[in-house]
Amino acid sequence: MSRSLRVGLCYDRFGDAPAPPGAPPDWDAEYEPEETVAALEAALQRLGHMPVRIGNAQALLAAIGGGALLLDAALTIAESYGSRNREAHVPVLLELAGVPCIGSDALALSVSLDKHLTKTVVAAAGGAVPTGVVVGLGQDAAEVAAGLPFPLMVKPRYEGTAKGITRSSRCETTKALRAEAARQHALYRQDVVVEAFVDGSEFTVGVVGTGAGARALPPLQRAIEPVSGIGVHALPGDPDFVVEGDLSTDLDRALAEAALLAHRALECRDFSRSDFRVGADGVPVFIEINPLPTFAPDGTFAILAELDGQPYDAFLADVLGAALRRALG
Repeated sequence: MSRSLRVGLCYDRFGDAPAPPGAPPDWDAEYEPEETVAALEAALQRLGHMPVRIGNAQALLAAIGGGALLLDAALTIAESYGSRNREAHVPVLLELAGVPCIGSDALALSVSLDKHLTKTVVAAAGGAVPTGVVVGLGQDAAEVAAGLPFPLMVKPRYEGTAKGITRSSRCETTKALRAEAARQHALYRQDVVVEAFVDGSEFTVGVVGTGAGARALPPLQRAIEPVSGIGVHALPGDPDFVVEGDLSTDLDRALAEAALLAHRALECRDFSRSDFRVGADGVPVFIEINPLPTFAPDGTFAILAELDGQPYDAFLADVLGAALRRALG
């Protein structure tokens, strides 16, 4: 791609918007610091393109309405706020404006944010997922989840990796299950997912590319909080941690295959990050996928760049360059 492009950057940045009425305390947990936006700008400039800061979905809508959207393509990391379609707000607006979008489309983002639908699709494609049920608002969690063996994990149905998770999210008794489901229902005003807790090690696997051309990046192991067994990335504060298990060649291969299966089954494009738990049987169990992974300078992709010995802007330039070629055909 020889010509210089104007590439819009859509994002939700910490501090740019007030908390919506009735929002939970972690409502903006998936938003990004200024450093993330600057890292994406540096990568696009390395490619010879001109990054154009747009901002959040409301800013994009205003720009479209004002007729000032002069872009060749756009990249969204905007999480937005509200329903399970919140991550789709920006891609839909870009589609209506006729601007090619880097990353997954609106459908993939909405399905992937819904933990129940995500696991349904991945399981149908042959992936291993925890057994679970959906508990709607007003339902008795113990009745709906009757027959599932403890311990059980409770999560908001359509929130990100860590939102809503505390040590109490792992439940050992019926009383604890009812209390945790009630807590999350009250805070997030949505269904919760109750699923079998997978004891063991935890890994996250990045994928770049699209369809048959997608490839898995080296897996990264996550630390575990020793009492609850929950990954420390999902817990508030600074918990103690342990790192369980070893990453063998066979497990490395199995994690890569599982991440690619999820990425392709959900029709993600350009990049994603999937989380897995691995129990005593060594089988990677799919937990969730994030087609809008953080590109923060201390996040997963930055760690992978460091391990590979690449400057972060060069690593991101490779990922975004391939994504632009895909988006522009």
